Amino acid sequence: MLQRSVSKITRTPIWILWLVMMTPALIWTTWMLIYGERQIPPALIIIPFIFCPYLYWLLVQWGQHQPSQSESDRSTKDNSNSQTKAKIAPTQTLNQTPPKLTIDKTEEASLRNCFPWTVYYLRNLEYRPQAVICRGQLRSNPEKAYQTVRENIEGKFGDRFLVVFQNSFQGKPFFALVPNPRGQNDQTQVSQEPQKPILLALGLLLITLFTTTLVGAREIVGISEDAIQSNPNLLIQGLPYGVAMIVILGLHEFGHYITAHLYKIRTTLPYFIPVPFFLGTFGAFIRMQSPVPNRKSLFDVSIAGPIAGLVVTIPLLIWGLSHSNIVPLSEESGILSIDSLNPTFSFLLAVLSKLALGTELTYNKGIDLHPIAVAGYVGLVVTAYNLMPIGQLDGGHIVHAMFGQRTGMVIGQISRFLLLLLAFINQEFLFLAIFLFLMPLADEPALNDVSELDDKRDFLGLLMLGLLVMILLPAPKMVIQWLNF
Repeated sequence: MLQRSVSKITRTPIWILWLVMMTPALIWTTWMLIYGERQIPPALIIIPFIFCPYLYWLLVQWGQHQPSQSESDRSTKDNSNSQTKAKIAPTQTLNQTPPKLTIDKTEEASLRNCFPWTVYYLRNLEYRPQAVICRGQLRSNPEKAYQTVRENIEGKFGDRFLVVFQNSFQGKPFFALVPNPRGQNDQTQVSQEPQKPILLALGLLLITLFTTTLVGAREIVGISEDAIQSNPNLLIQGLPYGVAMIVILGLHEFGHYITAHLYKIRTTLPYFIPVPFFLGTFGAFIRMQSPVPNRKSLFDVSIAGPIAGLVVTIPLLIWGLSHSNIVPLSEESGILSIDSLNPTFSFLLAVLSKLALGTELTYNKGIDLHPIAVAGYVGLVVTAYNLMPIGQLDGGHIVHAMFGQRTGMVIGQISRFLLLLLAFINQEFLFLAIFLFLMPLADEPALNDVSELDDKRDFLGLLMLGLLVMILLPAPKMVIQWLNF
């Protein structure tokens, strides 16, 4: 996540930023390993929570202002030489040198002719090291303006540039021309794409199936390691959990993958992250390798994953709950206790549990989850996490597409504080709240980041945000009484 976002705005090494971000979790984990269930001192919670975000911000700012070696060398040269060489913006350097801007003032007349005054009245051009900023006044609807200007620029300059259409902080739309790194040889790169990513994705899938099956047999079914070593066939008992997890996470990512390809957005295959503990996996991800065309495609790609995941998560969860056992609540019952889960912490989970278990489930009862119910429950939690309207999470993309980049950042900041307040009510949300505070709020803009969504997509987006609230908030007493808990 850091590599995809923060590395573009700072030269501070990513591993340092990651270490600062994870310091609170590392401190608390070390405490628990040493002292067990002994309560963590409040100072050990509050100080890292306050200090680490501040240190993180300082490191990002330091990386933005630190002069690079190339800039130091250029400063020693005379002005005539520096004007003949294009400077490379350090904030756009990742692992390779970005292409230089190949337009000069001799082509300015051609560029100005690409902006019809009835569509977008161009006032001035600003030449930057890696972009030409075109500022003016929008005189038609944003979709028509972007389509017209982009076609004109492609007609004059071919595929040399990506045409970006954004709102300034003052809310005024402007165009920007940036070098197209895949210009002229994109088709060659596609045709010569190696098969290694396919083998890597398949290999990670098989390893993750093994690790989730192992965790299912060992942690959920309760088979000891000695028994598994003496009789490996016992691993089959963990297969229902493993397969259910793969299907839930896989469909979520393939929802993104298929929708992205419908919009001709280059993406990697879904990659699973296997671990031999915890849930058997840290999830799966895809990476988009080409810009998102507009806010409509950003919305569709982002929302397709949660919808596809829920299509299989909800039925599996209901089936698993119906085959689960009802047990008395105890002091150990909570969100993370799959042997005695209290479903009333979540409005949606309470409704689904009552639907599956009927009158047997009462207010003072918990649920000993069936392995498939565990997978469905994890799928519900993963969906809630991804729908958080923050940064580069699916929910962050959704609010960005619905309300614009700037408003989306404001919504993300408010959401982080609301989740922190919820963590004071239910301390099991504390780690998630802290993690989201360390996550960057900014989301990458689409090429056309000005055109707004239609009413149907806005309504669907609000429904998904409402679903997030139903998953996170506890069931009200009135609902509990109505469900006869």
